Amino acid sequence: MTDVFNGESLAEELRALVSDAEALLRTSIGTASAAGQAHAEATLAELRTRLTALEQQVKARARDVDSYVRDNPWQAIAVAGGVALLLGLIMGRRG
Repeated sequence: MTDVFNGESLAEELRALVSDAEALLRTSIGTASAAGQAHAEATLAELRTRLTALEQQVKARARDVDSYVRDNPWQAIAVAGGVALLLGLIMGRRG
């Protein structure tokens, strides 16, 4: 199992989404009213701020989880095993 949650890749995808939204805003400048354009720019600025905050939170949580797992490897294995067992029981009952 080499699948690892990559917060950096998620943040990069969100940055690309914001860039695409900016490009869309630039192309629609001629057709939008001044009020609509100002609202779109304000929303985009707020989105950028939220993205930065989210990126910082994800990185902080990833560091916390990493340090916890490194400090308590057997507890982390036990928790993961317990979750897997519960999921197996739940999925087994559905079938």
